[in-house]
Amino acid sequence: MIHASHLIDRRSLLVAAVAGLALAAPRSWAASSPSLMLARNYKPGSIAGDQMAGYFLSEKYDGVRAFWDGKTLVYRSGDPIVAPRWFTDGLPPQPLDGELWVGRGRFADTVSTVRSQSPKDQAWRQLNYMVFDMPVEKGDFTQRLSVLRKLLPLPDAPWAIQVAQQLATTPEALQAQLDETLKLGGEGLMLHRGASLYTARRSADLQKFKPFDDAEARVVAQLEGKGQLAGRMGALLVETPEGMRFKLGSGFSDADRSAPPPIGSWVTYRYNGETAAGVPRFARFMRLSPDAPHL
Repeated sequence: MIHASHLIDRRSLLVAAVAGLALAAPRSWAASSPSLMLARNYKPGSIAGDQMAGYFLSEKYDGVRAFWDGKTLVYRSGDPIVAPRWFTDGLPPQPLDGELWVGRGRFADTVSTVRSQSPKDQAWRQLNYMVFDMPVEKGDFTQRLSVLRKLLPLPDAPWAIQVAQQLATTPEALQAQLDETLKLGGEGLMLHRGASLYTARRSADLQKFKPFDDAEARVVAQLEGKGQLAGRMGALLVETPEGMRFKLGSGFSDADRSAPPPIGSWVTYRYNGETAAGVPRFARFMRLSPDAPHL
């Protein structure tokens, strides 16, 4: 077992904060509040060319998923987000699904702001709540989107912004749009089938398109390194939500190996497809997940 480094720095404190929240028991939402719809990875050809026009296309924001239940802003885990009162006072009574986001390439700044238990106004005023769905609204996504367009913007909460949506056209145009988004510093794209209902599960009706596959897994054990890594973490044993266990041994910085993600925390990893047994190929660590996923 590898213990966290005794070196106390800003990153270590952030790791500890994330771990503490990840290990906490998730809060149960009210029966009327749904769980969140989660995306599958888009694969070229997974949506037939003649069906592409039935999907809405938007940018995938690299932020922190946040659910507004009409009274409280919460993470995917159900734990409350400690936001300034002025940030939530102007939000509507209708539940919203969205992403807290500072800007392209600023994921760490977003996490630092949102995870602080003593919210700082100056930092929160840089955040936008990028809203992309209304979970309990009746109808399919096209109908929910129409309601959302009438609801936003809000005069008392201009930071609640409806995510721009456009109809997809062809696989070739989709690839071109991804390339342009990446050039601008974006993370990727989202595809949402217009005829889909809001379902509380991972669904092919919602797909993320990035230059690589990524997913989340829970840390089961820290495995000690050998040779040059002796005395530090060599790999993590992780478990996917489906129960698949595998070792995650690359993608870590020296700081990660000295103060590795704690057991019970969730990490995001990237990979290139899967083996016949379903094990991620060439899996490598990306970062700590900002909250334990609600699955």
